[in-house]
Amino acid sequence: MVNKVTLIGNLGRDAEVRRLESGAVVAKIAVATTENYKDQSGNWQDRTEWHNVVMWSYLAEKAESSFKKGMLVYVEGKLTTRKWQDNNGQDRWTTEVVANYARVINNRSEGGGGGYANSFPTEAPAGMNNSSSGGGAQESKATTPEPEPAPEEGGDLPF
Repeated sequence: MVNKVTLIGNLGRDAEVRRLESGAVVAKIAVATTENYKDQSGNWQDRTEWHNVVMWSYLAEKAESSFKKGMLVYVEGKLTTRKWQDNNGQDRWTTEVVANYARVINNRSEGGGGGYANSFPTEAPAGMNNSSSGGGAQESKATTPEPEPAPEEGGDLPF
């Protein structure tokens, strides 16, 4: 079985980053993808879909410093669905992409990908081990535990 998502789209806002009491770092971004199609009348239409993306650990820290509104980004990850209860006790579900790889493709403010190409890991092995790959830079590896599942009651991410 395969659960893999690949997105190329624009950021709707700067990365929203939180540091949890446990020390874990989590970032949330909104990625817009747009498809163009012709309607029955032959007119071109645009349909934009918004994707909620969550990043943990090393990716969250990189997103905090690098992901800004309007940038074109490439994201790989998996779809996850969480169940939680709102303030009225109603069950709610949230579907989001949990990223295991992300990078800026185009920084509009700099007119190109400028400097970001080597800012993100090239792979994310199981257990969320990440290594940075930089041209001529010394490689560093960070090991972090798997993110904790959201609590059952009021279990939304801390945003």
